[in-house]
Amino acid sequence: MSNAAYVALALVPGVGRVRLEILMQAFGSADAVLAATFRQLNSVVRISRAAATAIHKTTTAAGTEIIDKVAGQGGVVLTPADAAFPGELRQIPDAPTLLFAKGRLDLLQGPCVALVGSRDHSRYGADVASELSAGIAAAGITVVSGMARGLDAVAHQAALDAGGRGGGGTVGVLGNGLGVIYPAANRVLYERVIAAGCLLTEFPPGERPNAGSFPRRNRLISGLARATVVLEARDGSGALITADCALAQGREVMAVPGPITSPLSRGTNRLIQMGAKPVLELRDVLEEYGISEVPEVSLPADLSDAERRALEALGDGAELVDDFTARLACAPAESLAVLTSLEIRGLVAQGPGKVFRATKPFEGRSGW
Repeated sequence: MSNAAYVALALVPGVGRVRLEILMQAFGSADAVLAATFRQLNSVVRISRAAATAIHKTTTAAGTEIIDKVAGQGGVVLTPADAAFPGELRQIPDAPTLLFAKGRLDLLQGPCVALVGSRDHSRYGADVASELSAGIAAAGITVVSGMARGLDAVAHQAALDAGGRGGGGTVGVLGNGLGVIYPAANRVLYERVIAAGCLLTEFPPGERPNAGSFPRRNRLISGLARATVVLEARDGSGALITADCALAQGREVMAVPGPITSPLSRGTNRLIQMGAKPVLELRDVLEEYGISEVPEVSLPADLSDAERRALEALGDGAELVDDFTARLACAPAESLAVLTSLEIRGLVAQGPGKVFRATKPFEGRSGW
């Protein structure tokens, strides 16, 4: 079978997994489908006149163009026949017929945990996301999330910092095509994931996101993972849609409890009330993967000396920026530059009054 013909057929509007399977059974191959006459296509059960018209107008050259475009961006096209196609995604309802990936394809084959949560989150949520993600990656498990603002971004960054030393890593599942950075604020994270993790999407290169993109993306996030952990979620949030996808796929759903007075914890507390496993510590997640020993998370290997000294100094607790500057005996501009760099990476958080604190559970610190 020609990969180009399959790619072209799979991307025809209205040809989803079910129709694709019907066409392949009827004609034997994607090449034969594209070579069929309109009358032959229209005679196939469940292939409408509109679908037959769209298929008849499609050529193998359209698939070649997409494959070349993805390759030009340093990515690959994955069909279900490819060994690199994630096995977990072959098993889900509404399985994808085509995937586009860029980065470490090996991460698509190992054990994965999905971490999802609110875009607008609390400090508590960020702390939990950072600690869980770092520990999961350090244990050699891949962290999967949706590359959104907020807790998704925190989880990806923590996994990259921990996984870069031989542990797991992170897979960012996009609601758009490769080459589109959405949201734009995640540009640095996007480049980091390409360099050390993997980006995955079922949307063709250059395609912009729309309202329907994200529910489709969410089923892939949960589909890649044996367990989905919801960190913080308002009622009706996208993170709860991902949890629903996990349940429909027969996967484990876990949730981090929070204050009953917080709207951000209403969704997670409700999940626990409905039977989701509560996550009280990292061990609760790891035991689902048969891991009993909680790994120690050390400082990221690629920190500069100044960044390393800063994190070690903040390990004792939060500090005012002036006190921090005095402790490190450096110029105010230099200390702010270091703290800003660490804040962008999610290793440091700034509170009211320019108070900074480390967010990661480095050097054996655990619990939140």
